[in-house]
Amino acid sequence: MSNNNTLKPIFSKENYLLMIIGGIIILAGIILMSGGKSADPNVFDKKQVYSTTRITVAPILIMLGLVVEIYAIFKKGKTA
Repeated sequence: MSNNNTLKPIFSKENYLLMIIGGIIILAGIILMSGGKSADPNVFDKKQVYSTTRITVAPILIMLGLVVEIYAIFKKGKTA
């Protein structure tokens, strides 16, 4: 009576690669959202705070990265 139950990995290399790509996209969005340093911290620069990059592009990148992460988790690996 032998038991040949072998543990199979949950994710394939392709899944892990997609997860890394999703993480990089999310990180890029966070970096874009944080923006740069102001020349004078005592002066409020409306153009810099409410720029298109911080308000539109960065959140879109973060959401795109989350979609890639979800896809990577649910993608079935290739069976050999």
